[in-house]
Amino acid sequence: MRRRHRTTRAILAVFLLCAAFVAGECCAQAPSQALPQALPPPPAEDVARGKALTEAADCASCHTADPAKPFAGGKRIDTPFGGIYSPNLTPDRDTGLGAWSDDEFYHALHFGVARDGSRYYPAFPYPNFTKMTRQDVLAIKAYLATLTPIRNTPPPLQLRWPFNYRVLMRGWNWLFFKPGILMPDQHRTAEWNRGRYLVEGPGHCGACHTPKNIFGADKRGQEFGGGPVAGMFAPRLDGAERSGLRSWSVDDITEYLQSGRNGRSHAGELMSEVVVNSTSKMSDGDIRAIAVYLKSLPSGAPEPSVAPPPAAQMAAGEKLYKGACIACHEADGSGAPRIYPPLPGNANLQSADPSSTLRIILDGAETVTTPRAPNGGSMPAYAAKMSDQQIADVATFIRNSWGNAAPAVSAAQVAKARAKR
Repeated sequence: MRRRHRTTRAILAVFLLCAAFVAGECCAQAPSQALPQALPPPPAEDVARGKALTEAADCASCHTADPAKPFAGGKRIDTPFGGIYSPNLTPDRDTGLGAWSDDEFYHALHFGVARDGSRYYPAFPYPNFTKMTRQDVLAIKAYLATLTPIRNTPPPLQLRWPFNYRVLMRGWNWLFFKPGILMPDQHRTAEWNRGRYLVEGPGHCGACHTPKNIFGADKRGQEFGGGPVAGMFAPRLDGAERSGLRSWSVDDITEYLQSGRNGRSHAGELMSEVVVNSTSKMSDGDIRAIAVYLKSLPSGAPEPSVAPPPAAQMAAGEKLYKGACIACHEADGSGAPRIYPPLPGNANLQSADPSSTLRIILDGAETVTTPRAPNGGSMPAYAAKMSDQQIADVATFIRNSWGNAAPAVSAAQVAKARAKR
């Protein structure tokens, strides 16, 4: 009897672990052979709305491997369990969406179910897309149908056994997925409800900014509390005082999403891609609605209490800062807002997880340029110029100066970040 119980637990562990942080495919499978009956072209307003929603969902970032072949898929996404390649979203009949029916497309986004009945992996954000109305889902399909068909078959999944068995996703869905359209809150304004719909639905912001449990599902009660993503840390979007958006205004959030920068911070590597391909293209009204909703979020889990870093580490970090950083960031850390980001009160800098800060120091950074902010700035890489201890010291210094407060950084943390380069 005990052996049977151990076997049962092992099987359960396998299908749960397969979902942990696995990046999923989006919405293309081998098309059926039956030719659908010709349909009239969708109304222009549906196509326009679908284009806006496709941009809000940032589909281009994951589904474009070759800029000359937009939405044709084939972009590799590395996961702890192997690699996957995004599918083709162009209307090619053989390798893309050209033969898909409305119902098939809706079931993919609303239920996470492919044309052949198999289940998608949860990092294809169907847990967010399920909140969209059928009308909006089909508007996206209408827009994708206007793209130039590109014949492109992405490589097959390269997930290790047993994570390549999609049937295991039935268990994940049973535990963590609840399909259903997001209903408006009648006690809130239309603008707030629009922002909530965009953030929690097509924008799927929580996919990066909400911490995950060991099974790869959002931690309940910690929405928008920040989380690790591709060797960096997506910061908190809630009202946390130091590392959240409490000090940001609606205008600050709006400017950041439209241009990738504001007087408080700049978008990092991963968020820059979102700004360029998504938020900088969205309407002013939609971006402001997102800002209104995000600004309304209360503070979630308490920020960790921070003990003062060792005086010797702060002194060493200050010396390094004066030698390498002061020319751009100034002695008081004020920098040149919108060119070189200010450091005092910088929410991203004060995240409990220093991954993003370390990534920038190690690899350097380029300020994203957009039509609203075409002038750029750059920061050199220090991976070859500083040791692990030196980077730990300067990171600790800037995270705990000018009123900032964040846990000290160790050389071991820097070595771990360096190994992920």
